Amino acid sequence: MSSRLRIAGVSVTFGRHRILRDVGFEVGAGEIHALIGQNGSGKSTLVKVLTGLYTAEPGARIEVDGAGLRLPVRPLDARRHGVAVVHQSLGLVPEMSVLENMRVGRLTARRFTRRIRWDDEAAAAARMFDRLGRRVPLDAPVHRLGEEDRATVAIARALQDTPDGGGLIIFDESTRALSRRSLEHFYDVLDGVVGAGTSVLLISHSLEEVADVADRVSVLRDGALVSSGRPAGAAGLAKVMLGRVLDEISSGGGHTRPDGEPAVELTDVVGAGLDGLAVRVSPGEIVGLTGLADSGYDRVPYLLAGVAPVTAGRLSVAGDRVDLDRLTPAAAIGAGIALVPGDRERAGLAMDQTVGENAALPRTGGRGAGLMPIRRRSELAGLVPWLDRLDLRPRDPHAVVGTLSGGNQQKVVLAKWLSRDPKLLALHEPTQAVDVGAREIIVAAVKDAAATGCGVLVASGDENELSMLCDRILVFRDGRVEQELPGPCRPDDIVAAIFAATDRRPLRGGRREGARA
Repeated sequence: MSSRLRIAGVSVTFGRHRILRDVGFEVGAGEIHALIGQNGSGKSTLVKVLTGLYTAEPGARIEVDGAGLRLPVRPLDARRHGVAVVHQSLGLVPEMSVLENMRVGRLTARRFTRRIRWDDEAAAAARMFDRLGRRVPLDAPVHRLGEEDRATVAIARALQDTPDGGGLIIFDESTRALSRRSLEHFYDVLDGVVGAGTSVLLISHSLEEVADVADRVSVLRDGALVSSGRPAGAAGLAKVMLGRVLDEISSGGGHTRPDGEPAVELTDVVGAGLDGLAVRVSPGEIVGLTGLADSGYDRVPYLLAGVAPVTAGRLSVAGDRVDLDRLTPAAAIGAGIALVPGDRERAGLAMDQTVGENAALPRTGGRGAGLMPIRRRSELAGLVPWLDRLDLRPRDPHAVVGTLSGGNQQKVVLAKWLSRDPKLLALHEPTQAVDVGAREIIVAAVKDAAATGCGVLVASGDENELSMLCDRILVFRDGRVEQELPGPCRPDDIVAAIFAATDRRPLRGGRREGARA
């Protein structure tokens, strides 16, 4: 197998901290090569070296098709060598059209009038979709596209920087928010790309996904390469990544469910994609919500938090009636409902504020806000034990959240709410885009919260996450609960219920064995 990308001797040091230590590996032509590691292992730093945002120390060498790149890497030089990057959540601008997303940074203008030649730009974009054998309307705003079309646009945009049958596309956590169906579509498209000879460097926290799709896997631990070879299943990858056998997390089920009023009860809810929804969660119970994309399960945490309006329905929290029609985020917080959203960067955290300041935010919009000063010492006194419990790194309430890794940011979101003893914790994809070590800690913390009597709702498309957490699982279809699965539930049982009467294929049904030789 010929080498498409060769990295050797890459080291990076910030101050006294050695982030990367003499890292080197190769990506073959026409293969999907995964790069994994815990948060803070150096994956993002390596990508930033490859794209020119960071500079490696002297002695590093980066080659594409045998040609050395000048260091530090210049983005235009990387593009000329056929290297493209797709960042988190596909890196698309929702308000822009498909054509604008495709050609941004590449637009050309007439020599004298400086007008953009839109016909030429459309033809250039169309050629990329032709290479993929796919069609997406060029004039459609991206926010109106379905997940599968957005994934196609992201791949097509990256393909512009790669020659026919060559080049390298780096996917940096690009698939983390895709549903299972969209993931299947994503890898269907990508199989055609790698089948034609283009290489892929895939960075993902989902070891199940990596084990399913990667031809080879390189593993970083504490900034050093500890393994590079064929995937050995999710459990084997976890062992190499952590340097230890992952503690077995018991399946959900068996939480105490005290008699009396439910922690939360929704009745006859209509709106926000739901049709006559009824859900009841007892104190100390963890209830999972799942289903196919657009089935409505993922709307429930947001309507409970007052950010997804409904047209009808009733809500009670710990026996108290709450006006669902007029529910606001402040009212939801006042009623004891805490939301951990799926998009922590945009909806869960103030990235330019400290850990402690983020923890104080729920009080700033509540009753009496502006009248009573925030007592930072008392705020931190309630927060710090949760930072310890969640193993935040660094354990510093004064650290700016934007400087933390994704897994540690998720721990801050959880600590912010758990330190306030909510009556209901509404979670949307709580372990999305966190490594297996962080997932282990987060799952344990949620179970501990339930053990104290907090009701928990978990909306997720991840059958492994649901199996680890939930006492029972509600499977949605067309805005209603179609089936209830009593816990403990095996991942295979959850998949069978979600995909009843549909086919669930391996993510890479057309994997080329030759790429793994």
